[in-house]
Amino acid sequence: MAVRVTFAGSGDAFGSGGRFQACLHIARDSGPAVLLDCGATSLVALKRLEIEPNELAAVFVSHLHGDHFGGLPFLILDGQFRRRVEPLVVAGPPGLRQRLFAAMEVFYPGSASVQRKFDVEVVELTPGEPTQVAGVGVTAWEVDHASGAPPLALRLDVDGAVIAYTGDTAWTDTIPQAATGARLLVAEAYYWDKEIPFHLNHRTLLTHKDSLDCERIVLTHMSADMLAHVGQAAFETAHDGLTISL
Repeated sequence: MAVRVTFAGSGDAFGSGGRFQACLHIARDSGPAVLLDCGATSLVALKRLEIEPNELAAVFVSHLHGDHFGGLPFLILDGQFRRRVEPLVVAGPPGLRQRLFAAMEVFYPGSASVQRKFDVEVVELTPGEPTQVAGVGVTAWEVDHASGAPPLALRLDVDGAVIAYTGDTAWTDTIPQAATGARLLVAEAYYWDKEIPFHLNHRTLLTHKDSLDCERIVLTHMSADMLAHVGQAAFETAHDGLTISL
């Protein structure tokens, strides 16, 4: 199997194209699987693909918008009610601990502090400082996406296969840094050519294509506008259920 990336959710915040929100499942030979982002629809998306949420060792979060981290309360409570015992690590931007606590209290009052049979460890990533989480090497770069806390592009080293992820962001010079030498770059392409703050579009990515020194680029987080142009795209495009072996 080596490393296998499955797009459990490849959509934007608003269900464009009937797609689930951001959620990438990464399976590996060396240990339990991890997630890259966990949008509000992610538990449904995982169960639709018959992926066992209780087998996840960690969730890496790019930024603190609901379509990227809003599934965490459901994931944690599902583990609680189905007798999960293995710890879960949640790693993401500074401010993650407070925001996760608040989200759980809003959705299910009292759930943030209840005793469970498994630990939930929150790791707040410092941009520019590589670390290890659940046996996965992770480096973060701050990008440009207003979300109430520093948004991150993430670079995961999973058994020697590097996966880079832009998260949601306008173009920044940190994107090529995250992508250098990656086997896979998962890049947001919200619009085809329309410029809006805090987001990438296909035209911008194409303009900067030569600076992206990676083996493979797959576009995700596409609006209805971008989905209408996928047949013209210069890059591969994701869909729910797409699996890539690295």
